[in-house]
Amino acid sequence: MINSVNPFQLATPPTKVQPKITGINANNTENKLSFAETLKQSINDINKAQLESDKMTEALASGKNVELHDVMITAQKSSITLLTTIEVRNKVIEAYQEMMRMQV
Repeated sequence: MINSVNPFQLATPPTKVQPKITGINANNTENKLSFAETLKQSINDINKAQLESDKMTEALASGKNVELHDVMITAQKSSITLLTTIEVRNKVIEAYQEMMRMQV
């Protein structure tokens, strides 16, 4: 009995699902952002993370009721976002330099 069961017969055929595209890749012109706007928004997000980390650190140093682990998590988040931004910048500069080395 067990040998006669084919596992492929039990599976239902896959259905084709159209993914919902939003944000930068959307077809609507109102949802599209230019590269400059996306870059500016990303830099603003990094700045907000840095300011929030500074605010939490200052609150802890001044003796306000702030949990140490919240301060450390906020500091790590801002550090990771800044390091990621630096690495992206380095890759962009490296790609630009590589393109400039190409002979036409």
